[in-house]
Amino acid sequence: MDLVSNHGYDDLAFALEKLFGCTGIGVVALKDGEKCEYVTIYEDKDGDWMLAGDVPWQMFIESCKRLRVMKRSDATGLGLCSLED
Repeated sequence: MDLVSNHGYDDLAFALEKLFGCTGIGVVALKDGEKCEYVTIYEDKDGDWMLAGDVPWQMFIESCKRLRVMKRSDATGLGLCSLED
């Protein structure tokens, strides 16, 4: 996915929903992920996995090497955020 072709996290969220043909990855998931079934994470230049939306957009597109969309239940061991209900 060409991140530069997106104009921010909102565009990225909608592109991911369209790509995977499902809901729950969109803007709400990035801004209020604790209420969504999926989380979007990325691997930065240092090899650390981070929650998409935690850094300014420009910093994100400069440091993102890989994106991953995963079920919240599968992300609990990553320590990304408080994932308990």
